This record gives sequence, structure tokens and C-alpha cells, in this order.
Amino acid sequence: MSRHPEVLWAQRSDKVYLTVALPDAKDINIKCEPEGSFSFSAIGVQGEPFHFTLDLYGPITPDGCKTKVGLRNILCSIQKDQKGWWKRLLKTEEKPAPYIKVDWNKWCDEDEEDTTSDLASDDGDAAVNLTPYTIEY
Repeated sequence: MSRHPEVLWAQRSDKVYLTVALPDAKDINIKCEPEGSFSFSAIGVQGEPFHFTLDLYGPITPDGCKTKVGLRNILCSIQKDQKGWWKRLLKTEEKPAPYIKVDWNKWCDEDEEDTTSDLASDDGDAAVNLTPYTIEY
């Protein structure tokens, strides 16, 4: 029987970011389908299988899906088929599974999108755009 790794998610108008917390994973297999199906499977450090499938809120572009494997996690950048903000990650209106959580470190509201940089940087960390300001008394 397979287990579920912790999955953190965040979005931009054109992409959804999934971070799968699975240190030293092997045999990673990710599949993106145009209708919005996302499947993940891997083998954990002790040989245990991990697997999950998500029916995402909207359609995606499989060619625009990229994966970056790190020592502690796997970062998946999923290209939305149409630009726009999703109301939620999944098609279903039910509460998501307990292993799916919001990635508050990468979260961005619609009105903040223009002031942040792309998450898919080489170091995998989200950069913050700091704008200098003055205070007048």
C-alpha cells in the first residue's frame, strides 16, 4: 500500500506550484494530463512507495509542466491552460486531503502578482521584490 507525502501548493495566474516533501526520493514519476489530472509516484528512502493523483481545478498544458528534484523535496511547476486565478486547487468542492496544504512561503494574492518574481529560480527559493519607500511626518 502506498503512502501520501506532504504536498504544498501555491499559484500564479499562469501556473500552479506543487512542492512534494519527500527527502531522497527515487524512481520519481510525474504525469500531467490536459484535462487537469496530475499523478505522482516515487519510492521513499526506506523503499516505501508514495503515490497520489490530483484532479486539478482547471485544464493544464502538459508541455509547460516542469519538475525540479532537490534533496528534500520535488518542485513541480504546472502550466495552466488559460491564464487566470483558480478558486481552489482541486475540481471538487470538498475539503482537500490532509496531506495537501497551502504553501504560505510561496503564496501570492492576485493583486500582489506583479511585485513578486518567478518561483522557478535556480535556487528554488521565492524571491521577494522589496520596494524602497519613505515616510513623511
